[in-house]
Amino acid sequence: MDPEPNNKTASGTGNPKDESTLKAPSKDPKKKDDKKEEDLSEEDLALKHQLELYVERAQDADPGLQKVALESMRQEIRTSTSSMTSVPKPLKFLRPHYGTLKSYYETMADSDLKKLLSDILSVLALTMSAEGDRESLKYRLLGSEGDIGSWGHEYVRNLAGEIAQEYSKRVNEEASVDDLIELVEQIVAFHMKHNAEPEAVDLLMEVEFLDLLVKHVDKTNYKRTCLYLTSSARYLPGPDDMSVLDIAYTIYKQFEEYPSALQIALYLDNMQHVKQVFTSCPDLLRKKQFCYILARQGLSFELDEEMCADDEDREALQEIINNTKLSEGYLTLARDIEVMEPKSPEDIYKAHLLDGRASAGASVDSARQNLAATFVNAFVNAGFGQDKLMTVTSEASSGGSSNWLFKNKDHGKASAAASLGMIDLWDVDTGLAQLDKYFHSNDNHVMAGALLGVGIVNCGIKNDCDPALALLADYLDKEDSSIRIGAITGLGLAYAGTQNEQIRDKLTPILGDPKAPLDVIAFTAIALGLVYVGSCNEEVAQAIIFALMDRSESDLGEPLTRLLPLGLGLLYLGKQDNVEATAEVSKTFNEKIRKYCDMTLLSCAYAGTGNVLKVQHFLGQCAQHFEKGETFQGPAVLGIAMVAMAEELGLDMAIRSLEHLLQYGEQNIRKTVPLALGLLCISNPKVHVMDTLSRLSHDADSEVAMAAVLSLGLIGAGTNNARIAGMLRNLSSYYYKEASLLFCVRIAQGFVHMGKGLLTLAPYHSERFLLSPTALAGLVVLLHACLDMKAIILGKYHYVMYFVVLAMQPRMLLTVNENLKPLSVPVRVGQAVDVVGQAGRPKTITGFQTHSTPVLLAAGDRAELATEKYVPLSPILEGFVILKENPDYREEA
Repeated sequence: MDPEPNNKTASGTGNPKDESTLKAPSKDPKKKDDKKEEDLSEEDLALKHQLELYVERAQDADPGLQKVALESMRQEIRTSTSSMTSVPKPLKFLRPHYGTLKSYYETMADSDLKKLLSDILSVLALTMSAEGDRESLKYRLLGSEGDIGSWGHEYVRNLAGEIAQEYSKRVNEEASVDDLIELVEQIVAFHMKHNAEPEAVDLLMEVEFLDLLVKHVDKTNYKRTCLYLTSSARYLPGPDDMSVLDIAYTIYKQFEEYPSALQIALYLDNMQHVKQVFTSCPDLLRKKQFCYILARQGLSFELDEEMCADDEDREALQEIINNTKLSEGYLTLARDIEVMEPKSPEDIYKAHLLDGRASAGASVDSARQNLAATFVNAFVNAGFGQDKLMTVTSEASSGGSSNWLFKNKDHGKASAAASLGMIDLWDVDTGLAQLDKYFHSNDNHVMAGALLGVGIVNCGIKNDCDPALALLADYLDKEDSSIRIGAITGLGLAYAGTQNEQIRDKLTPILGDPKAPLDVIAFTAIALGLVYVGSCNEEVAQAIIFALMDRSESDLGEPLTRLLPLGLGLLYLGKQDNVEATAEVSKTFNEKIRKYCDMTLLSCAYAGTGNVLKVQHFLGQCAQHFEKGETFQGPAVLGIAMVAMAEELGLDMAIRSLEHLLQYGEQNIRKTVPLALGLLCISNPKVHVMDTLSRLSHDADSEVAMAAVLSLGLIGAGTNNARIAGMLRNLSSYYYKEASLLFCVRIAQGFVHMGKGLLTLAPYHSERFLLSPTALAGLVVLLHACLDMKAIILGKYHYVMYFVVLAMQPRMLLTVNENLKPLSVPVRVGQAVDVVGQAGRPKTITGFQTHSTPVLLAAGDRAELATEKYVPLSPILEGFVILKENPDYREEA
């Protein structure tokens, strides 16, 4: 039987003329049967017959012949597997014989030959085995232990998929998985060598063995591996997401990529890891960069001798963490961009661009309009230390600032006095000196404003001599409730996130005081929530719970009472399951507030986690229809935004879901949707959201319109966005007769031009990886206050607007030299590109322009150095970045 195939091949290759005669008849329909044979080129035909011969020989009785046949077959398959555009020819021609070889394999006795055939069957199963049979893996485990990669990528990939299925089956049956893990080791080693890090990580996640990864990463691929780990963590259910990040932290530390390790430690909120980063890094300059990262996150962190032995150095580092240089850096940026000139509210309103009717109404000096101007002035000149209303010194005798102060009525004076704190933001010494004169005022509202101003100036800045505590503590027990609220909120803003025990001791008794009015108690709960944000502190939680239980029936209907559950929620901000015990307790509350409390606690606990199940839960709550008077759907709608803001994909989906709510929801849901949209795109004016809000700002329901107008301000906050500015100008003329709506339009205008366009309210930073808890807390308090505009923002508690200061940060990149002095270098700024899972070194930004630092970064922008003269000490160029001279740099001649 042998000479026959050989003859065929000989005649095929020997005579080229035959080829045409062979191919021509294929057009003739009568010969369809021969068509398949004849379509093949001569080489393919030869290969086909050759392989058929090997298959027959492999079943021969003579082991020598068998061995030669099997090895030749293996050789054929291996040499062809290199190209993966189509099924390799040998596999294609061997398909019909898969069954024969399989049945012959079963009859063979155990031997090396059987293992060799097993390897070949394993590869053939790649294209042949039925779905779910996992034959490729079966024969691989029965076969020889040889090198797995020699069969090519596709084979290894297929095996990895089958291992994942087999593993979950075995785990369910509680069978041993050791043989699988050995194979996994081989596959991971192969993937890591061949730039397929994501596939290695995926396989290890499937078999829950990520620890293996640490020994397979090396200097060339650890960055890509960790990038994939950190970005996939967003989409994993807990606790897997934390373990994945732990591995990334370990790898970064192993390769001394400390800044990235620190960012993961902050994401995990793991202070032990943060300490480890400080102790394992010997370089003082890099430690200074760590301190800048901590300061941006808003952490209060005390360095000890272990983290930095030298006292002087430690003091210098602590000073950076305390953020004392923030004001200086911000003003450097402002001077560089040449926006130091103070702006008046009129410069923002640009009334001259409108037709006659609106500007005529605007000249009337009403208290409400003056109050709006106070806020606009405070937001626009925030942090510049000078403006045209409060800090002007016209004749020194009459004191120019007091003139403006008294153009405001009663509680309006409080916001006016506090605005001075906003203008001197982050510059504690100047701010306190300027506020000092109001402390001697006889007017309680002015005093209250000054106290709040002290809190605002100190916001995010820590100071060893604790000026805020020293100044405000004496006013906590005053008779007048507005003074008490000023002092309480001042402390909340100044010490947000510090978990300062002195403040707890001073504020918790107020919660239990039966004589204290409701507003004082509500703001105390918020202040404690801010100071202990995300700390899960039980004592504070208990104090707030008792205060809630003590409220009378009539109190529970008051809008301000709803700030109590919010204060409680802030304690668990982003802490997920830790809220459960408190949530159980909240089920025992009076039914008027029970559901509201439940939603608020859940929305805070899962804020920034992207937890899909929680988003579904909130959507379910919003789907219920009630007659009237149900308030708990407000926090549920905000909850959707708070949870989904974690990553871009969920964010887009949440925006779509919110548009459905607009169509089908009741009024109490519709008035919250704009606020939720505002939070999702804060300081990031997306066009379709802008259009939705613009549509809602003309809504027939004034509450929906007010929320939409404020949200327009929030999505454009600090961007100077011309389109939003134009919309708001038109709205100001549209609503010129409606005082409350006009007030909202003015506030929104103040937001859009916040810090003359140098600030952002986005709580996410470091390329949208880290979420600053204090920033989010400030925004959430403001949005909860907006749930009942008429009672709070348009009532006498308008100073809630100032809670936004917690989220205000310069959106800058300021490069400094080794002595921390500003250093101007060229950088490229462009849209960030997602390069996760891409091989090689792809470009991380697109459509860039080159500027010299300091530069502004808009939402979604990323910067990279355009010079090789310096090396940045942080992989992410945002905020303060220290540059070190590159020792290998040579000037080009």
